[in-house]
Amino acid sequence: MSNYYEITIDQGSTFAMTIELKDYFTNDPLNLENYTARSQIRKNYDSPTSNSFIVSIQDAANGNISMSMSSSNTANLKPGRYVYDLEIEDDDNTVTRVIQGVAVVSPQVTR
Repeated sequence: MSNYYEITIDQGSTFAMTIELKDYFTNDPLNLENYTARSQIRKNYDSPTSNSFIVSIQDAANGNISMSMSSSNTANLKPGRYVYDLEIEDDDNTVTRVIQGVAVVSPQVTR
């Protein structure tokens, strides 16, 4: 079961966040050696159009994953509510959704 987390993306600004994954039972950092990660944002769950976050495992031993989006990409997002998730996949092709939620894009004034 994934965690729910609401994020705010400022239109026209660089977005960046770091997620620290922990083992559900021991609360120790989840070792992400041999894992990949991916994340998308869509206007709604059924939307055929998506934008991808740049996702990288920053510190595998300590379960740290970074998600980001450039200012030029956030500038192209229309203000409003979106949905997103973050998945990890191990070398056995097991996919786990670790976080999901609503992304609110706040409108840009300065251009």
